[in-house]
Amino acid sequence: VSITIGTHVMEGSGRMVVTAVGINSQTGIIFTLLGAGGEEEEKKDEKKKEKKNKKQDGAIENRNKAKAQDGAAMEMQPLKSEEGGDGDEKDKKKANLPKKEKSVLQGKLTKLAVQIGKAGLLMSAITVIILVLYFVIDTFWVQKRPWLAECTPIYIQYFVKFFIIGVTVLVVAVPEGLPLAVTISLAYSVKKMMKDNNLVRHLDACETMGNATAICSDKTGTLTMNRMTVVQAYINEKHYKKIPEPEAIPPNILSYLVTGISVNCAYTSKILPPEKEGGLPRHVGNKTECALLGLLLDLKRDYQDVRNEIPEEALYKVYTFNSVRKSMSTVLKNSDGSYRIFSKGASEIILKKCFKILSANGEAKVFRPRDRDDIVKTVIEPMASEGLRTICLAFRDFPAGEPEPEWDNENDIVTGLTCIAVVGIEDPVRPEVPDAIKKCQRAGITVRMVTGDNINTARAIATKCGILHPGEDFLCLEGKDFNRRIRNEKGEIEQERIDKIWPKLRVLARSSPTDKHTLVKGIIDSTVSDQRQVVAVTGDGTNDGPALKKADVGFAMGIAGTDVAKEASDIILTDDNFTSIVKAVMWGRNVYDSISKFLQFQLTVNVVAVIVAFTGACITQDSPLKAVQMLWVNLIMDTLASLALATEPPTESLLLRKPYGRNKPLISRTMMKNILGHAFYQLVVVFTLLFAGEKFFDIDSGRNAPLHAPPSEHYTIVFNTFVLMQLFNEINARKIHGERNVFEGIFNNAIFCTIVLGTFVVQIIIVQFGGKPFSCSELSIEQWLWSIFLGMGTLLWGQLISTIPTSRLKFLKEAGHGTQKEEIPEEELAEDVEEIDHAERELRRGQILWFRGLNRIQTQIRVVNAFRSSLYEGLEKPESRSSIHNFMTHPEFRIEDSEPHIPLIDDTDAEDDAPTKRNCSPPPSPNKNNNAVDSGIYLTIEMNKSATSSSPGSPLHSLETSL
Repeated sequence: VSITIGTHVMEGSGRMVVTAVGINSQTGIIFTLLGAGGEEEEKKDEKKKEKKNKKQDGAIENRNKAKAQDGAAMEMQPLKSEEGGDGDEKDKKKANLPKKEKSVLQGKLTKLAVQIGKAGLLMSAITVIILVLYFVIDTFWVQKRPWLAECTPIYIQYFVKFFIIGVTVLVVAVPEGLPLAVTISLAYSVKKMMKDNNLVRHLDACETMGNATAICSDKTGTLTMNRMTVVQAYINEKHYKKIPEPEAIPPNILSYLVTGISVNCAYTSKILPPEKEGGLPRHVGNKTECALLGLLLDLKRDYQDVRNEIPEEALYKVYTFNSVRKSMSTVLKNSDGSYRIFSKGASEIILKKCFKILSANGEAKVFRPRDRDDIVKTVIEPMASEGLRTICLAFRDFPAGEPEPEWDNENDIVTGLTCIAVVGIEDPVRPEVPDAIKKCQRAGITVRMVTGDNINTARAIATKCGILHPGEDFLCLEGKDFNRRIRNEKGEIEQERIDKIWPKLRVLARSSPTDKHTLVKGIIDSTVSDQRQVVAVTGDGTNDGPALKKADVGFAMGIAGTDVAKEASDIILTDDNFTSIVKAVMWGRNVYDSISKFLQFQLTVNVVAVIVAFTGACITQDSPLKAVQMLWVNLIMDTLASLALATEPPTESLLLRKPYGRNKPLISRTMMKNILGHAFYQLVVVFTLLFAGEKFFDIDSGRNAPLHAPPSEHYTIVFNTFVLMQLFNEINARKIHGERNVFEGIFNNAIFCTIVLGTFVVQIIIVQFGGKPFSCSELSIEQWLWSIFLGMGTLLWGQLISTIPTSRLKFLKEAGHGTQKEEIPEEELAEDVEEIDHAERELRRGQILWFRGLNRIQTQIRVVNAFRSSLYEGLEKPESRSSIHNFMTHPEFRIEDSEPHIPLIDDTDAEDDAPTKRNCSPPPSPNKNNNAVDSGIYLTIEMNKSATSSSPGSPLHSLETSL
């Protein structure tokens, strides 16, 4: 039985009423929203039904008759509801559940890779066909040679050579490195994010974070430090905006302050040294009392010395803090027989009991109501407007000669006080948060605060963080107001109503866990903006679980977070800090950029290599780049390039642009300009060397060489220049937004530098010592310098390309779009329409079984009544139960609020007073919880009893008894 969460009974005795158990308790609701325990609940309900059926012996006979006579057999049909459908449909849907949706990036890359692969396959097939036809026509048609049997092995060798060239074109065209690049980029990012205090639990969350458009953040512990601290004080008639130095306070006031705070706090409240060196001291016990003890430490005084002097046993009388008195008082008995009482509490309560105040020189002076009003206006209200909690500290002396006060009469004791000080306490905003939120807003991400605090504190903290700015037209709502605005008259949540609120909503205060889930779901399901919103949520408690699960990316707190929150999350913040979320955004965007950089580099190589192999083969009957050389090029452009370009560290500049969005193509127009521009330069260089290289370098031509001819210098220069152009183009590929400085931050990525230099060294070895296996001939220093010069030309050419404005190149197409809605098959779309949210499905599964049971009972009652009375010729359909069903979707909404009230069964028995009974409301349910299921069963039985006066021997009586 789950009663409540996180409650400690401190004192007193009482009785307890269990209002909800199982899936209907708050814990149950949270776990069903998380999708936990659905199967178990279903099994339990099935078992219950079996038992119920065994018990209903009196009704079985009648039911069998009903089945025989009434072909409809209504009881066999499950409850029809918006997610309903029949049992078979539900089973089909269940079978579809495990299908894991691809991430946005995976979807785009898969589609792009398939398109490129098809193009490559076509090109390789055409190459082979052209080579074979050219050879056959030239040999047997033009030269008119006969096919001699002894020449067959030679011809077969030629065909094998053509096939190898075709395979080479295919290998180069198919981007095998794409999946590798994504995996490397994500794995590298995840490893590095760990250093930025982001523990990634689901790999694609890292990539999704790059598209985030909204962050719903907790306040306590995420935006604030979760450490109550005294930040302002009114002492000796001065309002200090910062904690004063001890020397600025008169010694006697300081003495009252130190003693009052030290003894008039629970002795269990302490400040302990930090666990780790350089960390913050640990607050143990009441947070507000720890703030006051922290004030003493700031004033360079030690509360422990006072407590050692006056141990807890020496306290004469303690009036503990409670919500009624909103104060705490402790009485000390002095050695001379006098008493001193120290009191602390809410400033509005204690100040009313103060008749004196300690003045600037440390002496007590009269404190009139007018003075109190002045302090309220000049001190307390300004503190409250900044979201501070104000506490007043006071004392009173009882002289030794007077008779002992009547300690039980608290009102007479805690009065006539002398005010020592008024302090302002807050949970301070983390110093780095305002800057982090500013970065998020600049990056096009809206930050919303969702907190259980009161609206004034929430608004003040939101203003300090920079979530709210003075003069801006943004909404701050409380949970009640939010619910009132988003629900219709029946209490159902309407998406149109949410759409009117969420774009301007910045602070949601006094919110329940369900409010948070509703807001997140509402933003994700919204269609008012051009792009689907990608929502990140932070949370630490068990009650944040549903929202964390529903969000695109859920961030759980590593220190303050519960196991349930961590289990429901995608990323765990190991330092509980909002700044780490900004780092996650940077890494997410960096993953996208890394993939785009790799694509820009690889597609340039693909285009050039395929065209060179195809054209060269068609013109010269042989590919200028041999199969093994192509494999080396493929290794450079796939494996090594993906490693080099996918490990670029993120920079702050990533936060200077808006989110890409889910439908943004992977290859932008700028990237297409770079790909085609560099491909043009490389093709010109390669074809010039191929057809005029032998004249330029004064060497033998390598074209039209016989079948097993040794490697030529000519083709080695073509291969060497081609590889060096790719190496220098790898540097160009580091920038995808048209930046001119391609070397910026190049030394920050050691992997990139190592791979480029390593590839260059291996290329020298292949050319100089590769020989026949690599079809390479040694080159001279001069030939090497020319190859390097032509390779470096790509850097200069890149500068020329970047001067051409992309806006003028409208004819260039973008590529690598996400799957558009119209491209999805109609069957899948229809399936999606019917399919409800996972969390909702889990929540409703148990309820459907309950309602199915209700449906059966109603049918049985009707059938029995039809037999009993000749007044009724036909069965009526049960009335709609939509209001109750919709209520259960949002369990915090009470059934009493759902108007008009719809009865669960038709009262069709009504001998004389049927019309009256149909309209009468049912008796109140004994379980006053917001549980439609229990209330529904109760209503059914009660209304049946009120509508039918059955004799003990009747079949209906036996049914009632069994119920």
